Amino acid sequence: MSTNQFGKQGWTPERLGNLSGKTYLITGANAGTGFEAAKILLSKGAEVVMLNRNETKSNKAIADIKAQLGADAKVSLIKTDLAELSSVRHAAAEVNKSVAKIDALICNAAVAQIAKQTFTPDGFESQLGINHYGHFLLVNLLFDKIEQSNGKIVMVVSEGYKMGLKTIQFEDMNFDKNYNPMNTYCHSKLAQMIFGYELQNRIKAANKNIEVYVCHPGASRTSLIRETASRRDRILFSIFALLPMVQSAEKGAYPEVMCATEDNLNQAAYFGPTGTLNWSGPVGECDMESFVKDKAIMEKLWTVSEEQTGEKFQV
Repeated sequence: MSTNQFGKQGWTPERLGNLSGKTYLITGANAGTGFEAAKILLSKGAEVVMLNRNETKSNKAIADIKAQLGADAKVSLIKTDLAELSSVRHAAAEVNKSVAKIDALICNAAVAQIAKQTFTPDGFESQLGINHYGHFLLVNLLFDKIEQSNGKIVMVVSEGYKMGLKTIQFEDMNFDKNYNPMNTYCHSKLAQMIFGYELQNRIKAANKNIEVYVCHPGASRTSLIRETASRRDRILFSIFALLPMVQSAEKGAYPEVMCATEDNLNQAAYFGPTGTLNWSGPVGECDMESFVKDKAIMEKLWTVSEEQTGEKFQV
């Protein structure tokens, strides 16, 4: 592991200056690390647009933020259901119409450990459909505005990328033959990760002025494991959350906030907590498995993602 560029303590929000005039979009910002990231950015004067599925929970989150930070906190909601491509298109159109600029789009939302194989309305295995395809289309449709803003794209992935199949199962993307809650989650987060690095490649080739970063939150106490997980997984996760190595959701938000705000980061890197097992500890550059950047897999996933979302991605 290389020396942490931010010192022994790693990156912390103490490095943040005044963010007035900056606008950040965050998917899944009504709870967990997305909610904590929103609070950190808003506390520094930024504007945050939440891209969330659940309006009731989002309105409560906004009320909680304003109660804590003040009624003038610049936080709003554009309803976005990443499980439905039509919803993503509608949300992107609303963003392009009503949001003046995008300093960073933080692709934070995720679902995990869905007990039984389920499908999105568009027919995708739900974890792949939400975690990867939904974000792929959203980034595609907001790309021009992000470029005009000289903005950033932040992919919030997972250490789970190295625990599943360690490749993309192109022959059966929906896991019709071998569905497993953990493997499908890991598959979806690996896909999202590969997308981030291939997007970097294509931006560089096109000489575009957009930065793309890939990070993970470590092991954080969040609501990622939901009622759709098996009873066994919910019990295991509740026990897991009590371990001393598991950090708060606020600390889990540090990597995505860092990537959205910090200048002169290494885009080729993989950021997150750097302690034991990358569960917690100082935020900085983490080691990454080489299979993530298999060029043939990267290019094929891009093509498949364009086909499945029905939208060419013109970088």
